[in-house]
Amino acid sequence: KELYKEVQLNYKNVSSLETDLEKLFGHVTYYFPKHKTPRVITLINEVDTDGRVFYVDTMALISLDCYLGKDHRFYVDFPEFKKQELEPNQIVPNLVSSFCYGKIAKPTDRTLLSAMIYYGKELYCKDKLIPDYSDAQKIGYSDLQLQFCKENEYYMWSNLVENKLLFDSNPKNEQRFIQPAPFSKFYLEIDNQTPGRVGQWLGWQIVRSYMEQNSETTLEQLFSLDAKTIFDNSKYKPQKK
Repeated sequence: KELYKEVQLNYKNVSSLETDLEKLFGHVTYYFPKHKTPRVITLINEVDTDGRVFYVDTMALISLDCYLGKDHRFYVDFPEFKKQELEPNQIVPNLVSSFCYGKIAKPTDRTLLSAMIYYGKELYCKDKLIPDYSDAQKIGYSDLQLQFCKENEYYMWSNLVENKLLFDSNPKNEQRFIQPAPFSKFYLEIDNQTPGRVGQWLGWQIVRSYMEQNSETTLEQLFSLDAKTIFDNSKYKPQKK
């Protein structure tokens, strides 16, 4: 009852969410003509953040009790990096992530680069399906975290290259750079200033670079390309700032 009451209080007016959903489904229809506009159902799920949204075939489920804002008292025991995911502006980006699941070809190996480009494809899909959202909102970062990535892109990339991590298959690399975490683990003093998941962000830049060089590639074609093909043809080379 308390969850229901809070959702009713926070979502008295859902017109802006409805507008964003209409735009999303319009873009989905444009890029994926076979997909029909889904029926949207909002619900509460006892703040099960692993099941915040589902977008499958003709149905989209949104658990509004998982989007009451990072400072809501229901989330007081959540770690800070998890709280960022519970903002209302994460509903539509999360729906795109759910939509992409199963459509993007799974990596054929366990290298860090493959994982980076897998998530880079998902984030690039957000560029196309929710173009009005900021980059920070697409990846679930704060503006400061996004700024850190932009300012340190060259150094983060150089570190991965110099330490031969891109083609390393050690599963710990995914924990260090891909999976949600308070910060990324370069094992440097600067670590606590980094956001988690910087590998995803770098993969996004590689995919963007590839699509700039190969603009005729459709989203569905991009989803099926292997990481090596994308990387080799991306001409990705961040500049020192």
